[in-house]
Amino acid sequence: MEILTRWIINTLVVLAVAYILPGVHVDGYFAAFVAALAIGVINTVVKPILFLLTLPITILTLGIFALALNALLLMLASAIVPGFEIAGFWSALIFGIILTIVHLAFHFWKK
Repeated sequence: MEILTRWIINTLVVLAVAYILPGVHVDGYFAAFVAALAIGVINTVVKPILFLLTLPITILTLGIFALALNALLLMLASAIVPGFEIAGFWSALIFGIILTIVHLAFHFWKK
């Protein structure tokens, strides 16, 4: 049940960010739903591996590189999912920060 809730929250965040941020574009609800699924799969499978590989850089930059890694993974999701586009790195970075804030708020609200 928690996975479905996170998937719906990710979908709503994708739709909201696409509405607010000019660098993010979603063609419709289905594209947002698939984009949320892709983001979830990438964050579950690819992100831990890349985080471990880039741990020295992340430590040297005091964690700021983790934000850049998150933005690059969001750009990967936009390259995979048709109908979901992120214009550039800065749009992906802002999108990643918003997504992180929403997930933190959901996590603390749930407790």
